[in-house]
Amino acid sequence: MMTDAAGRLEARLYRDLRVTCERYQLLAPDDRILIAMSGGKDSYTLFHLLTRLVPRLPFRVELVAVHLDQVQPGYDGGGLRAYLEASGQRFEILREDTYSIVTSRLPETATYCSLCSRLRRGILYTAAERLGANKIALGHHRDDALETLLLNLFYSGKLQAMPASYRTDDGRFEVIRPLIECGEADIAELAAQLAFPIIPCNLCGSQDGLKRDAMARLLAELERDNPHVRANMLNALRNVRPTHLLDRELARAWAERPASDAAAGPSAASAVDGKRRLRVVDGG
Repeated sequence: MMTDAAGRLEARLYRDLRVTCERYQLLAPDDRILIAMSGGKDSYTLFHLLTRLVPRLPFRVELVAVHLDQVQPGYDGGGLRAYLEASGQRFEILREDTYSIVTSRLPETATYCSLCSRLRRGILYTAAERLGANKIALGHHRDDALETLLLNLFYSGKLQAMPASYRTDDGRFEVIRPLIECGEADIAELAAQLAFPIIPCNLCGSQDGLKRDAMARLLAELERDNPHVRANMLNALRNVRPTHLLDRELARAWAERPASDAAAGPSAASAVDGKRRLRVVDGG
């Protein structure tokens, strides 16, 4: 039975996910969405919340969960399979030995994440095409976006985080991130409260000294002085001022925007967002 604390936390995360889906129009009639289930806390929470939101929509959306067994040492997917079977949702579990590919191509001192994610992405795209999915839902959350922003700022010299949605290079799929405005700490707490059968990552999750870990530590340090730093940074990603940056291409695009948008002012986007509501059938 869910505790009162878990119920309140679930309700808050559900609200945040629903607002994100409204704000960025992530769900549409007749979508078939592949939910990428890694077996971690984020993908479980994504699956849990989407399976509660979708039945309340006034239009039809299909969900199918896909998990990839990467043949990592010590892998045990029994708990995840039992969880998905009990959910009553459609799911598939694929098996591809990407673990051996990554470890054979890269030295132990290299960062595995990039190659591993590319291999997983290719397998998921193939599965999405076979299943007739038009969207792929990933479990990236607010802290992933903020860490990516800092990584790009400090190490790549560019202002870039994670969008709520984007179209794949080949145009076949829209990738959506419904948890992108949800905090990792809340997700971790809900996962613990609901006792999701987590599958640990024995590949990139086992590596030390990653730059992303350093960004997470930096955010934690900043948060000790300013408890609202993560919320403020997320708001900054929604509140860009093109006229106060040095990117000439961005400045040119801003200057050439339609006159109607320019006349509406900076609050126009918020006003539009307010009209794009995902009406639910029974509240929540």
